[in-house]
Amino acid sequence: MIKLLTPIHWKDYELIDSGNFEKLERFGNQVLTRPEPQAVWDKSLPEQEWLKRSQAIFRKEKNDPEKGRWILNKDCKEQWQIGYSYKSMNLKMRLGLTSFRHIGVFPEQGDNWDFIYDRITSMKTERPKVLNLFAYTGGASLAACAAGADVSHVDSVKPVITWARENMEISGLDGIRWIVEDALKFVKREVRRGSKYQGIILDPPAYGRGADGEKWVLEENINEMIKLCSELLDPNENFLIMSLYSMGFSSLIGENLIRSAFGNRESMETGELYLVDSFKKKLPLGTIVRFRSMALTSG
Repeated sequence: MIKLLTPIHWKDYELIDSGNFEKLERFGNQVLTRPEPQAVWDKSLPEQEWLKRSQAIFRKEKNDPEKGRWILNKDCKEQWQIGYSYKSMNLKMRLGLTSFRHIGVFPEQGDNWDFIYDRITSMKTERPKVLNLFAYTGGASLAACAAGADVSHVDSVKPVITWARENMEISGLDGIRWIVEDALKFVKREVRRGSKYQGIILDPPAYGRGADGEKWVLEENINEMIKLCSELLDPNENFLIMSLYSMGFSSLIGENLIRSAFGNRESMETGELYLVDSFKKKLPLGTIVRFRSMALTSG
């Protein structure tokens, strides 16, 4: 079992403090306060210090807990860029303050970007095909592209695809295939076509809607999705990453799903995605299951 941390080499990200259902984070040169339902403990810094450091604070709407508004101070930018570097990979991402409290990046995924880069650069396949499902603003797609993969990036929200394309361009990359479609519908079609991928990345939401209104419910659809992915994954040279952010979903659920569809995998790693704040408090943010073909020994 693994427990994944934010890579210590990421200079543009820091979890400063957490507690009282909030987190205080630095992205580049901007410090934000955002809600965090799993930070049930006390803050380490006094409230006044949080207010002093925060350049933007997200407050939920009383009648819609999924939305809210940002309270900005005079030094805050509503859009800015950060970088992420690992070995010869140098990514750029545009961040922005949205009404859903997200800003365009999930920093706990950094370790997975390193994993993707190492797996692809270790492969014998000249240009591995990688499928990124529920791909959001594309951190994993950028990592795969930077490593030399042929990347298909699937998300049902067109503005998010536009955002991901912008991240590709400012990172100096090219060639990612953008697909605005329901992920499950796309995967079913790829299975019918007999397509194969050397890498599959899944980051499904608890609930969502497809491009044509298709309904996605994690506990109802994830088993079918994983079984379909088992038909798409190259049996000889491969890797798969699945992150689950739904509260109450144990990593054991992900492990059972993968074992049921793919069989026992010696290289399987399971555990929690979490960040550590500057006071050594560990903030859980999701669960992870990933494996690779054992032929991949470098990286």
